[in-house]
Amino acid sequence: CRRVLKPEGLMTLMFTHKATGAWDALARGLLEAGFVITASWPINTEAEGSLHVKGKASANSTIFLVCRPRAAKKNDDIRYWEDLEPQVITAVRSQVESFQKGGITGVDLYLASFGPALRVLSEHWPIVRGTPRPASTGRGKKAAVEPTDPYAVSPEDALHSARREVKRWRLEQLTHLKSNVELDPLTAFFVLAWDAFGAPTFDSDEALKLARAVGVDLETEVIGQIALKKADKVTLWDSATRAGKFGTGAHNGTRAMIDALHHLAHLARTRGLDVAREHLEKTGLHQDAAFLSALSAVLEVLPVSANITHVEIDDVTTASASSDFDALYNLSVLALADRVPRPRQLSLWEE
Repeated sequence: CRRVLKPEGLMTLMFTHKATGAWDALARGLLEAGFVITASWPINTEAEGSLHVKGKASANSTIFLVCRPRAAKKNDDIRYWEDLEPQVITAVRSQVESFQKGGITGVDLYLASFGPALRVLSEHWPIVRGTPRPASTGRGKKAAVEPTDPYAVSPEDALHSARREVKRWRLEQLTHLKSNVELDPLTAFFVLAWDAFGAPTFDSDEALKLARAVGVDLETEVIGQIALKKADKVTLWDSATRAGKFGTGAHNGTRAMIDALHHLAHLARTRGLDVAREHLEKTGLHQDAAFLSALSAVLEVLPVSANITHVEIDDVTTASASSDFDALYNLSVLALADRVPRPRQLSLWEE
């Protein structure tokens, strides 16, 4: 394509894939062929009821990348990643809100952010590091080519920065932040996984990338604690599953607030709301800003129960997670109505 394209010509490429290893391979091919990505547009191309994407944590949109031939640069025109990364972050932050307002949500929001990130990267290619690559960079195991040069820069570096910035943006939205309260890493992983994939089961490679973006170790802090890994899939547990396997963790949230939330949900489901409220007040969680933010975020991402939607959920794992929503929402109405806002996702069902 680059060989036959005239200097003033352009190429528009349609691409959709939720694995960033595929994006890394695509971007590397474009950059090495001599293209610069001048614009990107996420377009909803899949119907919400489509059978091949429904309930499968799939991408519903296609990214259109506008590419033009890159102008020749002088041999001594060196660009450094340390100088460029802030520009990547700014580009993603400037676009993510407009993408969300345009109806791009979940995993598609992360994919849409790749366009602005790759645009900045391609405009300044080739790029090198001024300092050696850190030991952990969030690189997924399916990246196209693992550089052996510690000073090398890969498209995945820009994609990792894009994911991290979208993560920050979504947590600000989901926790209704009005103070400097951040979710602990494990709770953030749980919330963002439900938010991004919209299903309890998703690819383990994507779980690895999300874990690195929030700062938890997938194998030791997530698997066997709040999720199960089987083959190349990760499945998040609900409170009943956790309680039946290894317990729900520290009931006062000293390790992670998802432990306290799961314990309260399990109490409400098995022993009633009054018992759950008593535990809430006994531990002082009802006055803990971190707990209230975590509860607010979880209520925005868990599937809404059939008691509210009047729509039965066929998948057993998803249905059990919706029972956690029911328990935690009823508890918030009973004991925390003046501190936890009503979940915005319920507005979808009001009519």
